[in-house]
Amino acid sequence: MNAPDTAFVIICATMVMLMIPALALFYGGLVRARNVLSTHMYSYACLGLVSVLWALVGYTLAFGDDMGGLVGNFRFALLDGVNGNPAPMAPQLPHTVFMGFQCMFAVLTVALISGAYAERMRFSAMLLFSALWLVLVYAPVAHWVWGGGWMGRMGALDFAGGAVVHMSSGAAALACAQALGPRISTGSRHVPHNLPLTLLGGGILWFGWFGFNAGSALAAGTLAGQALVTTHMAAACGILGWIIVEWKHTGKPTSLGAISGALAGLVAITPGAGFVDVLPAMLIGFIGGMVCYGGVLLKSRFGYDDALDVVGIHGLGGTWGALATGLFASAAVNGVDGLFYGNPGQVLIQLASIAGTWAFVYVATRIIVRLVGAMVGLRVAPEEEYSGLDLGEHNERGYNL
Repeated sequence: MNAPDTAFVIICATMVMLMIPALALFYGGLVRARNVLSTHMYSYACLGLVSVLWALVGYTLAFGDDMGGLVGNFRFALLDGVNGNPAPMAPQLPHTVFMGFQCMFAVLTVALISGAYAERMRFSAMLLFSALWLVLVYAPVAHWVWGGGWMGRMGALDFAGGAVVHMSSGAAALACAQALGPRISTGSRHVPHNLPLTLLGGGILWFGWFGFNAGSALAAGTLAGQALVTTHMAAACGILGWIIVEWKHTGKPTSLGAISGALAGLVAITPGAGFVDVLPAMLIGFIGGMVCYGGVLLKSRFGYDDALDVVGIHGLGGTWGALATGLFASAAVNGVDGLFYGNPGQVLIQLASIAGTWAFVYVATRIIVRLVGAMVGLRVAPEEEYSGLDLGEHNERGYNL
């Protein structure tokens, strides 16, 4: 084991943990004032619930011994054998550190989905959905890519979670939004109540993303530095891509567009952060900003109410990033070439991973949502939705002015 690598990954894990309250701020500012606390509660509830379930069963399903390429076995159930010895997947790290780092990814992914069902899902339904989704969807997909499953063996490239985190949360968000239906009082009344809160949350997310992507190198070295720089440059170019299209489309560049573009760039570079060089990363981020802006417009065209644009930013941004990794991956960076470096087969592998992730996650999520609805009911009553979930679900107010 390596002490500097261990220290580096511990720091990165805490940075990823900071992304969960940052997400609460980002999402909280985008909803109406009467739902700001309930939206925060989604993220904090995930931080508690998912962490516990990860220790009990989630980690072993994701990183236990492979069972047919689909899921891990129960070797590490209840964290049995997870101690200070080298981690099987990262022998330079203590097993506890690797498990903890992966735990933060699981929490963030489940919390991201909440942006789709904000302002209308029962808190009890959210808890049951999150528990089932972690065990039945996230853990298997993480195993496919990082735990020795079929996607990793096929050669799919996903450095820090394009499929595991972003496509998965985007596909789940689409399933949830369609199952729940639109919020009451649609249209112009769905305006963010506190954009400075959203901008603060988005800025902290950008900071935490360095731990997310650079930490996925699992060692303090050249690859981590490469991932940090590609991450930052893609986010910067994502801002430009988004606001150029927004400016042309609406006549005004907005602060919400700028921070949304940064997140679009961050999402897009996540699968390729440790596989592509800096200039291709900038192009990936720039195009990602444009793609995600268009993705947000799709919800009005297709009639689903993705409250906080999880599908448009995470789903489509992650999809573009996975495809772009197959185009721009360079063996000079991390041993694998993409299409533009002489390996067209990598694009086909990436397309297969994209199709597999979207199909499985969407179908499985629709089944889970249906089951949760039958057990506890999905949606709050109309009068509670009018008065706000802060009062109806938690007996609190975000502001007493």
